[in-house]
Amino acid sequence: MGDPIKHECGIALIRLRKPLQYYEQKYGSVLYGFNKLFLLMEKQHNRGQDGAGIGCVKLDMPLGQAYMFRDRSLETSALNDMFKEQLKTYDKMIRNGVVIPTYAPSVKQHFDYGGEVLMGHLRYGTSGSFTSRSCHPYIRRSNWPTRNLMVAGNFNMTNVAELHQALIRRGQHPIFDTDTQTILEEIGFWLDAEHDRLYHALRDLGMPGDEIPKQIAEKMHLAEVLRLSAKVWDGGYTIAGMIGIGDAFVLRDPQGIRPAYYFENDEIVAFASERVPLLTVFDQDIGSVKEVQPGHAMIVRANGDLQDEVIIEPRKRTSCSFERIYFSRGNDPDIYKERQALGGALRDRILKQIDYDLENAVFSYIPNTAEIAYYGLLRSLREWRRGEVKRAILEAQKTGPLSEELLDNLILKNWPRGEKIAHKDAKLRTFISQEKGRSKLVSHVYDITYGVIHPKDILVVLDDSIVRGTTLRESTLKILSRPNPRKIIVASTAPQIRYPDCYGIDMSELGKFIAFQAAIELLKETGRKDIIAEVYATCCREVKKPKDQQTNCVRAIYDPFTEEDISKRIAQLVYPKDLEWKGPVEIIFQRIEDLHTAIPAHAGDWYFTGNYPTPGGTSICNQAFINFYENRSGRTYE
Repeated sequence: MGDPIKHECGIALIRLRKPLQYYEQKYGSVLYGFNKLFLLMEKQHNRGQDGAGIGCVKLDMPLGQAYMFRDRSLETSALNDMFKEQLKTYDKMIRNGVVIPTYAPSVKQHFDYGGEVLMGHLRYGTSGSFTSRSCHPYIRRSNWPTRNLMVAGNFNMTNVAELHQALIRRGQHPIFDTDTQTILEEIGFWLDAEHDRLYHALRDLGMPGDEIPKQIAEKMHLAEVLRLSAKVWDGGYTIAGMIGIGDAFVLRDPQGIRPAYYFENDEIVAFASERVPLLTVFDQDIGSVKEVQPGHAMIVRANGDLQDEVIIEPRKRTSCSFERIYFSRGNDPDIYKERQALGGALRDRILKQIDYDLENAVFSYIPNTAEIAYYGLLRSLREWRRGEVKRAILEAQKTGPLSEELLDNLILKNWPRGEKIAHKDAKLRTFISQEKGRSKLVSHVYDITYGVIHPKDILVVLDDSIVRGTTLRESTLKILSRPNPRKIIVASTAPQIRYPDCYGIDMSELGKFIAFQAAIELLKETGRKDIIAEVYATCCREVKKPKDQQTNCVRAIYDPFTEEDISKRIAQLVYPKDLEWKGPVEIIFQRIEDLHTAIPAHAGDWYFTGNYPTPGGTSICNQAFINFYENRSGRTYE
């Protein structure tokens, strides 16, 4: 609810399988691939608004001409600005006669993005310094096309420090220590090794030097390069890459934590972080877009062939449940059903909280990402009410004919009432810099619907998740209290967020989680403060062990309390101290078992349960508690 949790990130990759003139003749534009790249990225703008980057590889360029290009931007509207600038350059070339739009070779020769292999990236910054140099794609250059490498990804690695040290032990001198840099250098190292192996073998066979590059390109075993590189990675990732020779790949982690999808026909192969952009941009049905399987790499060779290679043996699937709750676009048919199921799963607990009095309850949602779950909740409430009416009618018929008054009471009353209570003012800009004034202004980002809530009504508002509780306390509850309801109930489609994430979501500091704050306060209030020090001591011991031998010690913070205990304390913590309205606030969280019932194929729940899919996650959780106890801020995995 306005506690914006950020996602890392969105990718798009396109490989044209036909010559550029084919697309000019069939679709009326030699920039068909470039335009489709923009659309794929625009349809994923929800995945990253801190920056954007694009890359291109041109196939079969003559010696001496550039064949690999990159552009990155940190502008407020980075995606639009970047493509607009490129198209300005293209239009200028047309006016100056440098390129002829109907003559593809001129476009390919002179326009940087008039190529066959194109990559795009949308970034949410979650690690390292944040400058244009932090934006993907990252590039590793060489005079040998087979050694040129460009990568972009949606990932976080939990073992960045170890990966960085591994580079140093090899004799490298890395300047940056971000996970992107280490991935680029790791793949680059093995790419160099594969190149050298083939070069020396071909040279020793007596092959002329000018023929060797073509043979290296044909014989290069990119899948093996990726296998050797990925052996040392611990994290959640979807990594897209392009080689100077025209090979491209998309690689997914063995647990399937981060998402990836693809579409292919005889004209194109395209990849994206979500399914719907591929469906929309290429006008396809659901069956045409497939999922990149966990642990697999989809490799598009320079000749256009698509290969599905197992890079790391797939493990127990723990795809990120937050993708379904919050991040991915809700117009995906499966996600739409799942979000409705998440809303419906809260029905019984909400009914109990309002004492089954639908007549005096109003249901709504905030923010917009909770809208689909809200529809699911309303549908489930109506189904429950229909069942109640049916039973009442059958019971009443036993005593005689049904009167009009009886039918009015049975059917027309106590039906769920849904209203749109909060309206977001998308044009309002929070330009005030002082924190006090800024908080005041944020409370006006949403406006309220007046006249639909009465003092006898309970206002039930559905949210997608509650992370820090800051926005609830500083603005949302103030907004919802304006129409003076009898009580406010906030129901979260996600369970309590208790543990840090280290696989791509910007939720890494334990002390910022409202559920953790509630547990810590309860320990202090109930005379169990010693548990906090004990957990610190055990965490200090655990982090000295190998990562695969560590256990999650932070669970002990929550063990003394029920979910309801913590929810009640959260309600107290988020209640604004300066709120003029004095009614009660209650908070309901989704239960873990209901989450898995609603989203059966996405079992990744470590931020709720502490069950991390890789050893690095457990280690980072323990370290996060140490950082909290020692009052150290910052992300644990940096």
